[in-house]
Amino acid sequence: MNWSEFFAMKGYAFYVWGSYGVALLVFIVEVMLVRHLRKITLQNLRMLRDAGDEE
Repeated sequence: MNWSEFFAMKGYAFYVWGSYGVALLVFIVEVMLVRHLRKITLQNLRMLRDAGDEE
């Protein structure tokens, strides 16, 4: 078995590598979404804390 046969995967390469690609994309989007939501949550908590200090 050589590298070209390995990457071709007996005709299933598009499905296999496409599945890996989609899974990787989903993981990246998930990490980005969690980071964004964390940033928004921290901003909201700071606003609530600052609003409580003014009273």
